[in-house]
Amino acid sequence: MLKKSLESILTAHESEELISAFDQIGEIIIVRIPDALLPKKKLIGETLLKEVKIVKSVFYQASPVEGDFRTRNLEILAGEDKTETEYKEFGCRFIVDVANAFFSPRLSTERERIANLIQDGETMVNMFAGVGMFSIMAAKKKKCTVFSIDINPVASKLCEKNIELNKLVGKVISINGNTSQIIDKKLQDTADRTLMLLPERSDEFLESAIKTTKDGGIIHYYSHIHADKKSDAGKLSEKHYLDVTSIKSEILTSKIVRPVGPRYYQTVVDVKISK
Repeated sequence: MLKKSLESILTAHESEELISAFDQIGEIIIVRIPDALLPKKKLIGETLLKEVKIVKSVFYQASPVEGDFRTRNLEILAGEDKTETEYKEFGCRFIVDVANAFFSPRLSTERERIANLIQDGETMVNMFAGVGMFSIMAAKKKKCTVFSIDINPVASKLCEKNIELNKLVGKVISINGNTSQIIDKKLQDTADRTLMLLPERSDEFLESAIKTTKDGGIIHYYSHIHADKKSDAGKLSEKHYLDVTSIKSEILTSKIVRPVGPRYYQTVVDVKISK
């Protein structure tokens, strides 16, 4: 339906490229538009708003996610200039602010995987928690305790709201501040499991992840990896982790989380550490 509605303003190739580059988050669409199509951006926004019935706002992503707070510049193309919406995933409800706190719908499979791995009684430290989606999905399923840390105060406030929105069998504790400092002061040797979902800066924070993880605990280490062959990305990410770690580690598994560019992948390596 969407392809058909765009065919009057875009070629078939342009339409395919555009559809693969937009995310629907509750009542909001965010679209990344190639430079060649920017003169048509308003028309594209109006078409998307008309055709996707539950959507109230269409934004153009004018910058990548960047900075310590992991935010992006969004330009309203059509509808209401409102960046907060409700998003539902695997039986959980979340209030998200797509401009002022990190959120990606493209991590849903990984969120479910982590929630299924966590065991009753575990403590997890989520080092870069955003609005708390990984944390809350885990505590929805398991009687675990999750320390959900983010330096962005908007993200931490939304995490607190989202904790209240969902009936949890476990416990999520939202903490706003610098992850490394919080771990040094409060959370050394605390985690049975540590989540490092900041792939572009994982090497920088690996020592903090090791500090917070107990002997025999598991670290989920995310990174960005170039691989000429997609099938090589997992093994390349394992090699990268072993090259940068300072501690004895057993590789449990590795996989591609999602492609992030041509021959460029977000990967995860699950490792068990020995102190």
